[in-house]
Amino acid sequence: MKTPIRVMAEVHAEPARRALLMAGLVASPVLLAGCLETLLPRPAALPQRYGLDNGVRVPRVAASLAGAPSLVVDLPRAAAGYDGRRMIYMRQAPRLEAFAFHEWLDTPAQMLVPLLVAALQGEAAFGVVVRAPTAAVADWRLETELLRLHQDFTQGPSRTRLTLRAVLLHAATRRAVAWREFDLDAVAAADNPESGVFAAQLVARRLAQEVAVFCASQVRIEDGSAR
Repeated sequence: MKTPIRVMAEVHAEPARRALLMAGLVASPVLLAGCLETLLPRPAALPQRYGLDNGVRVPRVAASLAGAPSLVVDLPRAAAGYDGRRMIYMRQAPRLEAFAFHEWLDTPAQMLVPLLVAALQGEAAFGVVVRAPTAAVADWRLETELLRLHQDFTQGPSRTRLTLRAVLLHAATRRAVAWREFDLDAVAAADNPESGVFAAQLVARRLAQEVAVFCASQVRIEDGSAR
């Protein structure tokens, strides 16, 4: 037989039990969602993307000579391994690897074209410089192939290496007048992808200038021999 005191205690405890039960029912979806969030795989981090020109254009500083020839810069080719957007590096030659969370905005070969066009436009040897595809009829044509662009960690500090083959042709006959392989590098400030990108931007601008000087000098030689 329950005493009056025990009966009163149970009567007062019953609302408390119901309140605890309701709190558990309300909180359980929140706890369940937290558990699921912990168990489910997290989405992969988006890669950081970089350009080669960094918004810099080579200014035109030379006035074209009267009757200066025109030039078309063909769409570039790229060697296997360098024809995608992945940022390539080397820790042990000749094995190439790619950074997981860093990549280029476009293929490096494509991103070199605006730099080449801008640098060539700065040469007085050319009147008009355009990029393919174009309906314009040009006197000269420049074909390029990207052979190498990677950050080299085989020595310290790391360096970004850029190698490009350039072929200058008579547009009408497709005859190759001259070709040259450009191999440049720049020291990275630190052994990380961001420093490698900055070094790549520096070396890409240097490359564009050297290719422009090469093409202009060959055109002047051909023009002189034609006379």
